[in-house]
Formats: sequence, structure tokens, C-alpha cells
Amino acid sequence: MQTIHEMKAWKINGFWMPLLLVILTVAGIFILREGILTNEPAFLIIFIPLILVIFMISAGFMIVHPNEAKVLVFFGKYAGTVNTAGFWWINPFTVRKAVSLRIHNFNSEKIKVNDFLGNPIEIAAVIVWRVVDSAKATFDVENYQQFVNVQCETAIRSMATQYPYDTHEEGRASLRGSQQEVSENLRAQVHTRLEIAGVEVTEARISHLAYAPEIAQVMLRRQQAEAIIAARQRIVDGAVGMVESALTMLGEKGIFTLDQEKKAAMANNLLVALVSDHETSPIVNVGTLFS
Repeated sequence: MQTIHEMKAWKINGFWMPLLLVILTVAGIFILREGILTNEPAFLIIFIPLILVIFMISAGFMIVHPNEAKVLVFFGKYAGTVNTAGFWWINPFTVRKAVSLRIHNFNSEKIKVNDFLGNPIEIAAVIVWRVVDSAKATFDVENYQQFVNVQCETAIRSMATQYPYDTHEEGRASLRGSQQEVSENLRAQVHTRLEIAGVEVTEARISHLAYAPEIAQVMLRRQQAEAIIAARQRIVDGAVGMVESALTMLGEKGIFTLDQEKKAAMANNLLVALVSDHETSPIVNVGTLFS
């Protein structure tokens, strides 16, 4: 397939041509008057081509609005693009196709797809895009707006399968917890797919994310359980470190000497106090009344 790139079209300021039209119109009226008064066919022979020229010049006027481009086609061949706002005069035999250069938002519908772990989820995204090459948007795809819609949904599905919905593993990205990375990945995928149509993607972000209704309650309980387990694991890791630090400091400073049995008992008491869900009630040993 031949790729067509945008190029500037020939044009002149449209405000100069009305003056020429006025001159030709006055000349046409004068020729017609003289032809009628003198009854000379030669005047009519001049008048008819002059009228055709006036109509041709009138057909060459074109207005380009801000953030708009006009793609010109001359007898089936791309003749260039006019993307400068204003009043212009161009080749009157060209066909003009308007292309919007404004920024567009694509709001996808809620799509049901499986995440990286195979869990069914609902996801939707907002894609911000604009046309940067009017020639590609006009000639390389059938309908660039429909092409954007289809490719955006395809990219969203592809991106969603690369991440789990949620994770408690350190350093692992997820759809819910790594929004910046996920958005950048989605933007890159959509931009790659739309580049062929001369479309630039400026932003992409997830607008809706949830488990599918049929598993929402189950996954919520699972998510809560995983969060509790992850929190417990962190608490245990911290508690073991604190017990180890306490025993090491007691031994280094020589406050008192503990044998292995007493160290085990002390470690057990400290772990119970640190890991317990509820506040612990310490029992203080103050000795006995009888020696």
C-alpha cells in the first residue's frame, strides 16, 4: 500500500480574486452591451468564454476555519492540504475534503475482559487524540474516526490482559495500583495502532475498573483476605526483626545473660505482644513472699 504524507497545497489570498471578478464582470457587461447594440456575433464569441472564466474563478474560493484542514484532490491525485485558517483561492477543479484537527475524546464502553490472572473484569478508558497528518487520515484508512474507535477498544483489551487487577507483591504492577504505568502503556499501544492513520494520542487513562458482577463479591472477599495476609506478613517480619534486635542489644550491653531456654521464652512473649490483634495484658513477676 502506498503511503501518502501531508504536503502544502498551492493557494493565494482569496481577497485579491474578487477584484478580478469585478473587472471581468464589468468587461462582460460592456461586451454584451456592445454586442446587442452592434449586433456583431464576435462580441458573443468573446462573452461566452468570459462568463465561463468568471464561473471558474468563483468556484475556487474556499474558507478554512481554525483547527481545520482541507485536503485537495485534483482528478484523483492528491494535490496537497490547506491547514492555515483564512479565505483562500485555489485550483477550482480540485475536490475538497474537510478534516478536523481539533482534539477529540474517545470514551470507550465498559468492556468485559480477563486480566493477567484470568479474572473477568470490566474496564473502560478515555483516549485523547487528534489528527496530525490529514493526508494519512483521508487516504490510508476508510474512515479515520471509526478506525480510531475500533483500534482503541482493541488496545484496551490487549493492555488489560498484561496486568492483574490487583497484587500485593512488591515491585509488580497492577491495573488498580499502577495507574501511571498502565496509562503510559495504554497510550503507547493506541498510538502505535493509530499512527498509520495520521493520528496522535496525547493521553490515555482508565475511567472505569471493576470485577465482573458475577465474581465481584467473591473477589472482594479474596482481595480482603489477601490484604490481611499481606499485612500479617509485614507485621511478622517487623516483629521478628524487633525481637532479634532486642536480644542482640541485651547481649551486647551485658545487661543480663540469658540461656537458650530464656531467650526462647522472651522471644515468644515479644512476638505474642507484637503480633497480637488485641492489646496484651502483661503479667509482672515480682518474686515470691517466701524464699
